Amino acid sequence: MRSVRARAALGATVVVALALAVAGLAVLLVLRANLTDQAGLQAEVAAREVAGQLALGVPYDRLEMGDEEDHPVQVTDEDGRVVAVSKDLEAISGTGTDRVTPAPSPSAAVEDDGGDGDENDDDDGTDGPDPARREVSNDDPDFANGTATVDGDRADYRFASVEATNAAGLTLTVHAGAPLAAEQRAVGSVRGAMLSGLPVVLLVVAGVTWLVTRRALRPVEGIRREMAVITASEDLSRRVPEPGSHDEIARLARTTNETLTALEASVERQRRFVADASHELRSPIASLRTQLEVGAAHPELLDVTGAVADTVRLQALAADLLLLARLDAGERPGTALLELGALVREEVSQRTGDRIPVTVSVAEEAGGLEVTGSRTQLARVVGNLLDNAERHARHAVAVAVRAEGGGVVVEVSDDGDGVPEAERERIFERFVRLDDARTRDEGGAGLGLALARDVAVRHGGRLTVTGAGERGARFVLWLPDAR
Repeated sequence: MRSVRARAALGATVVVALALAVAGLAVLLVLRANLTDQAGLQAEVAAREVAGQLALGVPYDRLEMGDEEDHPVQVTDEDGRVVAVSKDLEAISGTGTDRVTPAPSPSAAVEDDGGDGDENDDDDGTDGPDPARREVSNDDPDFANGTATVDGDRADYRFASVEATNAAGLTLTVHAGAPLAAEQRAVGSVRGAMLSGLPVVLLVVAGVTWLVTRRALRPVEGIRREMAVITASEDLSRRVPEPGSHDEIARLARTTNETLTALEASVERQRRFVADASHELRSPIASLRTQLEVGAAHPELLDVTGAVADTVRLQALAADLLLLARLDAGERPGTALLELGALVREEVSQRTGDRIPVTVSVAEEAGGLEVTGSRTQLARVVGNLLDNAERHARHAVAVAVRAEGGGVVVEVSDDGDGVPEAERERIFERFVRLDDARTRDEGGAGLGLALARDVAVRHGGRLTVTGAGERGARFVLWLPDAR
């Protein structure tokens, strides 16, 4: 079953079927127990009536046993002999003995003083029965299920066994039964009703579950169709329909649209990146090709210095593009322990061709200025910030390294024209250069600051820009302390 609706309907039907089966079984067991208890109570009443007669000394052949068909009776003595049975009782089971032919014991013939005994007995009663010994047991009777055949009809009965002591001191046991036909008919009727009604209930449950699930999943189908259209058309500007409810499906639709928005923005950034990269690479490559073609035709006109400069620029641009590609692919920063003050001093000392000298100030900290990360990438960040400062500074470039806010700060300042406040976030976008720095002879490709911020973020830090006093710009790189 590939359909969610079918699986949901089947699951609900199975659960309801199991629940109804368990509940039905419990109802049948309780009903049977109650009806069996009622039959046992009727059997006990019948047994006590006969036991009372025996305790009063009524002879076996004169016992009133009521309706023999409804309440078959069997009386046994201490030795298990059958001394009396109800009329037309032909067979019995469940009472301890299946004999139905009376065989009275001699002691059972003793009767009460008011009976048919000898009238010449002494008045003190020493030779006659003792009334004090006549009793019916008050203990709870024993119950058992069995069968009895009365006048050719065999049926199931609930038997109650009650003990009684007659005047002769003989303990007799009366087994009286009550029919279980009513219990069997009631249980059968209830069971039949349950079995006949169960398929109808299950069909209703399956149908309702199917309809409800279909209605609930209708927005999901709409989302699926729209996503299929988006996939086929590659139009990321489309959005899936959002239902007006506030349930999981509505949240799924909103999340899907947010994902489409992020994907559209990512694809757009990639397109711009490819277009800008192609544009930036085209210029130095075309310039280098032109110079080499001129040099091949007229060696005396070859501008070796310009060709080398274009080659260096092309090499730097390719390196930046490759690093950005690795960062976009999720490359993790290194875990080397670096002393940021020493890294900045080393990077400044290698910049022998800068037009403006760089002033370095490193604060002395007891625990050092250590961070963890990739030495190559962090050196690239410092170098890009210094390149940007050198490009825009007029007379001074300063670098300060200090501990601040649980991390290490590298602050690069220049006294140039600064960055307008409205442009302070835009300059960190890729291939973005402000209007007064767009000449390729003096400016870069617009990747340095974007690359620097990406590296800082992937190292758990941040890179921001503010004004530096009355004029100039201050770039602040914060990285978490290695501790």
